[in-house]
Amino acid sequence: MKKCHIAYLACTAALLGMGLGAAAPDAGHRVHIVHPGESIQKAVDAARPGDTVLVAAGTYRQSVDISTPGLTLRGMGRGTVLRPAAGTATTAPATGTGTAKPAPEPAKSSKPAKPAKPAKAPKPARSASSCAASGNGICVTGTKDHNVDGVTLASLTVTGFTKNGVYATDADGLTVRRVTAVKNGVWGIATERSLHGEFRDNTARDNGDAGLFLANSVKEEMGATDTDGTVVEHNRLTGNRIGVTVRRLRNLTVADNLLTDNCAAVFVVGDENKPKAGFVTVTENRIEHNNKSCPKTARLDALQGSGIVLTGAEDSVITRNVIKDNAGKSPLSGGIVLFKSFVGTTSDRNRISDNLLRDNSPADLVNTDTGKGNAFEGNDCRSSKPAGLC
Repeated sequence: MKKCHIAYLACTAALLGMGLGAAAPDAGHRVHIVHPGESIQKAVDAARPGDTVLVAAGTYRQSVDISTPGLTLRGMGRGTVLRPAAGTATTAPATGTGTAKPAPEPAKSSKPAKPAKPAKAPKPARSASSCAASGNGICVTGTKDHNVDGVTLASLTVTGFTKNGVYATDADGLTVRRVTAVKNGVWGIATERSLHGEFRDNTARDNGDAGLFLANSVKEEMGATDTDGTVVEHNRLTGNRIGVTVRRLRNLTVADNLLTDNCAAVFVVGDENKPKAGFVTVTENRIEHNNKSCPKTARLDALQGSGIVLTGAEDSVITRNVIKDNAGKSPLSGGIVLFKSFVGTTSDRNRISDNLLRDNSPADLVNTDTGKGNAFEGNDCRSSKPAGLC
């Protein structure tokens, strides 16, 4: 047993040391190692709060659902790849077992047939099956009454899922680092009803909607919620419909990200609900050449050439960003755009200051909003609509 224990520790130390740059788990917390061909979900289900599930390099055709607080799911970098399982359905089968076989015809008999025993209720489908059936790669799932706390996702790739690469609901203190989310159908990395989040050093590329999407709720009308200081920092967002969407949230920072070749780089979105979206800081981002063309949707006009758009937001600060070469003919095109929301809500008391803007079209600064108290100060730019904002 002693030799086995030593071998386990040696293997764990070797895997942790192979480019992960992370310390070993605290004493008393276990590392569960998953190799290609094995189930990540099985390791997650066996883990206790504070444990680490360490996934070796390779391709894993599966989805993973996490509801254990304090769990770390860590790969070996971009070479740890999660893809949809072959033949994954878009909705879960009613019984969780697929198509049922036809019932055999009853045998002929002169005796009256005995009444059939009531069928047992099917067991609920595993959470991972629900995650997969919904089209997601990794799900971090709490409830409205009980958040899942302190989950970390790191150093892996999620790609090809029909909806989202990473999708978290009711998460407190979620950390997503060095995750690559590529070519997922809707969002690369997304959260709802979550707070204290950290999204750092991720790459979100060529996803159907936003590379990073953070919202209060997408299924119900409600006022903006306070994230208690969520941070989106040092991410690379390229080729998406929108690089980062902050929807109906307050108290959040988007800083030092690279956003390029999206249809739009950053959206801060509010609506008529109270409290209003706002108190968002967008600072020190590099936003260039977001000129991909995206068609109109039921909720949003066609997009092209949008740097930073504020619509229906208040008391936000847009400062010290570099915004260049974003050009389009959408109503939302331009370097920094204040736009009255499609439900008529104005943007108020926002400060746009000390940004460097060049060669954005139709202008570096665009204000079509009728809100009050918006200030444009100290920006280095050459064109504005209306004139005089530079």
